[in-house]
Amino acid sequence: MACSPNYNLEKGRVKILDYYSEVQPTWCSGCGDYAVWASLKRALVELDIAPHEVLLCFDIGCNGNMSDKIAGYRIHSLHGRVLPLAIGAKLANPNVKVIAFAGDGATYSEGMNHFINSIRSNYPITFFVHNNGNYGLTTGQVSATTPQGAPRTANPYGPTALTLNPLELAFALNPSFVARAFSGNINQLTEIMKEAIQYQDKGFAYVDILQACPTYNKETTHEWYLERVRDVKKLNNYNPTDLVRAARIAKNMESHIATGVLYKNDSIPTYLDRIRFSQDNLPVNQVKRHSIEGILKAFI
Repeated sequence: MACSPNYNLEKGRVKILDYYSEVQPTWCSGCGDYAVWASLKRALVELDIAPHEVLLCFDIGCNGNMSDKIAGYRIHSLHGRVLPLAIGAKLANPNVKVIAFAGDGATYSEGMNHFINSIRSNYPITFFVHNNGNYGLTTGQVSATTPQGAPRTANPYGPTALTLNPLELAFALNPSFVARAFSGNINQLTEIMKEAIQYQDKGFAYVDILQACPTYNKETTHEWYLERVRDVKKLNNYNPTDLVRAARIAKNMESHIATGVLYKNDSIPTYLDRIRFSQDNLPVNQVKRHSIEGILKAFI
């Protein structure tokens, strides 16, 4: 989908209206996606990134309903497959910022293999996960992050499998950038998004965004999170390069839920560094006009 022709090309002059879409939001009242949507636009504008300078890739789910509610180059992918789509786009043209979005269902169930290997390979993209603890778009089924004992439409007694803490998994894979945000804190979410978008040239920037699902998730509500989230910047001498401490504080999902940039390691080579790519070999630089006149003559 093409970006709006009305965006301002002059650097330093990107406006929120440049990302305006005439398509109105259809999320439920109180959904955390509104905050993610607003924070994303704020982050892109404050980073002075125009709509034609970024590719936004969306998975299936409530998160994917954002794809036509923001101007710019956007792709709506298959369920659980947004990461290979976004990675392919980045490898084709590393000069473009690529941001992928998916829900907890698509990421930590259908797309788990892509999530794991994206961290392992350290692909230089940014990945935002809308984590609301269920499959919201398909009317509230259990997801990998649904709390134990929390009823859902198809599981009245809660999940039959153990609940996944995705950050614990991420830390076990030697990541380059891990952050957790809460949709109820737009200022912090915007800053985390900005840092994750800027970081992508150094590696895979992964952000798990905790958010409310007012229709189906009655356990971890907006108010529930407000009482428990804690910004790591307020911890004494917190060092985001300390993997052991970051992994330890990420485990608590009950009383003190850590938010912010929890960990980053700039020393891990990206996928592009490992394959020693050349600008001349990039697919985007191999796109040229070729005459097919000779081929046509063979059929005349």
